[in-house]
Amino acid sequence: MLRYALITASLVCSTFSIAADELLERLALPKGYEISYFAKNVDNARQLAVSKSGVVYAGSRKAGNLYALIDNNQDGVADRKIVLAQGLNMPSGIALHNGDLYVAEVHRVIRFKNIDKQLPKPSFEVVFDELPTERHHGWKFIRFNDDGELLIPVGVPCNVCAEDERFGRIFSLNLQTKKLTTIAQGVRNSVGFDINPQSGALWFSDNGRDMMGDDIPPDEINRVSFNGEHFGFPYVHGGSVLDPEFGKDKTLADMQKYAAPKLALQAHVAPLGIHFYRGKQFAKNMHNKLLVAEHGSWNRSKKVGYRVMMATIKEGEIAAYEPFISGFLDKEQTLGRPVAFAELADGSLLVSDDFANAIYRVRYHNK
Repeated sequence: MLRYALITASLVCSTFSIAADELLERLALPKGYEISYFAKNVDNARQLAVSKSGVVYAGSRKAGNLYALIDNNQDGVADRKIVLAQGLNMPSGIALHNGDLYVAEVHRVIRFKNIDKQLPKPSFEVVFDELPTERHHGWKFIRFNDDGELLIPVGVPCNVCAEDERFGRIFSLNLQTKKLTTIAQGVRNSVGFDINPQSGALWFSDNGRDMMGDDIPPDEINRVSFNGEHFGFPYVHGGSVLDPEFGKDKTLADMQKYAAPKLALQAHVAPLGIHFYRGKQFAKNMHNKLLVAEHGSWNRSKKVGYRVMMATIKEGEIAAYEPFISGFLDKEQTLGRPVAFAELADGSLLVSDDFANAIYRVRYHNK
């Protein structure tokens, strides 16, 4: 049984903590950009989606909650928070399509039809329930492609293993036929992808395996060139590192059969959400930049990641990779962990943080 709760503006805004305000002051952005809170106290906020009417939806992972955040007076701060559902199975991934909100749990996809009109107490229906039930790397990030099919990743249920064709892939789901098509394989755990609005190519992040030391193998930013393309896992990591178990019999020629990443990142930075900036509010040089949420390491001797990066794409390649938001890490103290992005109608950028339980809003002003 789902429980529903409505939390008013006074509750959302009155619980702002000193620690949270201090975090905001520590965050650094390029000149001309400013960051503020769109919402606080959004427990374990993960993927975001914005409806045509401006309602911001947020999934979560460990919290098991689904949220709607409403900015009634259009001042860039949510003054109403609705907990749409509780007790879901790691509902990290969400996407809007034709007014319906799709939510990916570990084992299924559910749909809240005409969601904006159902608030605050929506009902849902199950649209697909044939996903694996394994929770290890089972949480999702979802997005619709230009053909109206739902892109769904299924991570491997392990650190490193050779699994069957249900795992280690990004699928597209035809909602009418319920058929799954493999878009990419050899993918350990992707929790973020976007379609380049200029080229139409799918780009995705992938988290490399653990327990090979502080600096190998790299995490990855990849581009899909054709359906079914293989990105190497579990045999080759980052296009250059053979797995000590599954890749020990591979040769250089074997390695070249697999797609190499467009960018090999520092090991353990944990890239999650990626997003091509489509708005017009930011400076012109930010248009079509690829934003990357480096969620941050959990098993490295010195922490890395914990920042938002921006990649410059030229002719299908990454020409530059630079910080956009930093300050979530103070020496070895974790202050925040960015996860995913969405844009408001005015072109400002939303960034979720599942550690600080916050959603930030980034604006540009040319002063």
